[in-house]
Amino acid sequence: MNYHWNWHIFWEISPDGVGTYMDTLWSGLLWTLATAGSAWIMALAIGLVVGTIRTLPNKFVVGLANAYVEVFRNVPLLVQMFLWYFVMPELLPQAGGDWLKALPNAPFITAVLCLGTFTSSRVAIQVTTGIQALPRGQKLAGTALGLTLPQTYRFILLPMAARVILPPLTSEFLNIIKNSSVALTIGLVELTASARAIQEFSFQVFEAFSAATIIYVVVNLCVVVLMHVIEKKVAIPGFIVAGTSTGGH
Repeated sequence: MNYHWNWHIFWEISPDGVGTYMDTLWSGLLWTLATAGSAWIMALAIGLVVGTIRTLPNKFVVGLANAYVEVFRNVPLLVQMFLWYFVMPELLPQAGGDWLKALPNAPFITAVLCLGTFTSSRVAIQVTTGIQALPRGQKLAGTALGLTLPQTYRFILLPMAARVILPPLTSEFLNIIKNSSVALTIGLVELTASARAIQEFSFQVFEAFSAATIIYVVVNLCVVVLMHVIEKKVAIPGFIVAGTSTGGH
């Protein structure tokens, strides 16, 4: 293979003259973390509500929640990204659509909305599964104590379900970090887009994408370690082991 390796490329000045190629990667990483973090907060909030609704006795609201999950879960992420960015502004009133398209950070906002709704449907399934995995006695105990249904969910079911679903939520968090790379298709210069820009300007394709790969791995390993620490701290000995309930008293 006649390839000329040049790992010093990251300390060379980029064509924009603002900084080095390493600065370009750093900027891309910050946009990746900002996008993934904002979308994750949105996904958790919506997923918690939708997932809880799916366990209620009201068939109508359960049907609406199921429809939300199926729509956002079954349409490919890339298609959703294009729909949010190119189609949604056209469906709004003209003034609203023009304002949205004129925003300087429109790709960032679009990416957050797309990733947030897409991931929220997956989080909702985890929340529903976590609640349904709990012994029926938990809900009955809340009723026996005189708690209302919302209070039973707030003080008993959701705190216990959260412990059950921490491992799958970790996987969803890792996925949202990786899925943020799809935002390069609408012009967001996140980590993958930054690596692509370095490759196009310097022609050092292996160095650029190797650096991006290493950064993704390091970030995801940090997330795994952090979530493992949280898991150990919130675990209830003798009640939940490896995501399953071991007792109902």
